[in-house]
Amino acid sequence: MMQYRRFGRTELQMPVFSCGGMRYQYKWQDVAGSEIPLDNQHNLEATIYRALEVGINHIETARGYGTSEMQLGKILPTLPREKLIIQTKVGIKADPEEFRRDFEKSLAFLQLDYVDLLGLHGINNAETLDYSIRDGGCLEVAQKLQAEGKVRFIGFSTHGATDLIVQAIATNKFDYVNLHWYYINQFNWAAIEAATRHDMGVFIISPSDKGGLLYKPTPKLVKLCHPLSPMVFNDLFCLSHPQVHTLSLGAAKPQDFDEHLKTLELLDGADEILPPILQRLEEEAYKELGEEWVKTWHLGLPTYEETPGGVNIPVILWLRNLAIAYHMIDYAKIRYNLLGNASHWFPGNKAEQVKELDLSECLANSLHADKIPGFLDEAHQMLAGESVQRLSKN
Repeated sequence: MMQYRRFGRTELQMPVFSCGGMRYQYKWQDVAGSEIPLDNQHNLEATIYRALEVGINHIETARGYGTSEMQLGKILPTLPREKLIIQTKVGIKADPEEFRRDFEKSLAFLQLDYVDLLGLHGINNAETLDYSIRDGGCLEVAQKLQAEGKVRFIGFSTHGATDLIVQAIATNKFDYVNLHWYYINQFNWAAIEAATRHDMGVFIISPSDKGGLLYKPTPKLVKLCHPLSPMVFNDLFCLSHPQVHTLSLGAAKPQDFDEHLKTLELLDGADEILPPILQRLEEEAYKELGEEWVKTWHLGLPTYEETPGGVNIPVILWLRNLAIAYHMIDYAKIRYNLLGNASHWFPGNKAEQVKELDLSECLANSLHADKIPGFLDEAHQMLAGESVQRLSKN
């Protein structure tokens, strides 16, 4: 049966799985309601009914998810409002009145009087943080909406650097945070700890897609995660940490919940189930990459802003590690080719010019300064391909 966790200071009882709304909608752009095919709408509604059937009453979407809000608006008013936790997210704007107009459009599409959770969508860099928290900024607008009874709790979503997330959390002005954290990407643990200190709800974004394309895992990952599927392993890994409250499942159809639900009966036994799998994954990384590298590769690396050509060295080395250790080449290619094409959502550049750059100064604090330029070139040769845009731009 579904399990629930207190979602920080909101006091909401949050299901450990949430129904994310970015994969069942018709289009990534707004269109007239008459253009939405009946079969697409029926599939979306069947997905919502299935979520509720298994106890997932948190339905999460965003203004940036195209027709998602409009399509949800055809079913949400027919459901018992008091039993639902509805969340939308609105993109941060330099003009806070534009932020308000976007929110009002969201609420109209959803056909609701209020949302339980409003997220400022994309505190990803210093600029978007400033647009959010400065006097008269988007956060102030959200607080006014809260006072008007249109919003119960305010949070933010982020793809930003850990230090920036911690900075936003330290304002103590947000009730929850949507962020990335899962087995293959544990860099944001310090942000989760900060959120815990501030009694904020913690929502994990896209653990199965951004967490490694786990709906189509590599044979090597399947073997290493046995007897669990990689998807169930990752769910169990995340939820074995009580600081994590819910994982977003971007269901495209009703059946997409089924594999995740296998995790629920394992939660009480996570302390026995996880260690042998974690050990195998770690040992495989040591074997393929070297123990010293695995333990120290990330130390002393520059940010992309500090690097000639804006090369995002930490991300590129991380993707190279995954491609080599776990054969996650398809995943690494998708993420690598977002570099230079996703603005502040996935910042920095690829390494195509690395042979022409002098990285000696920016790598002065790395134990592996001599190897890294070659590794960056190797990663580019392995992963470069056609440019990839964020889903919302497709």
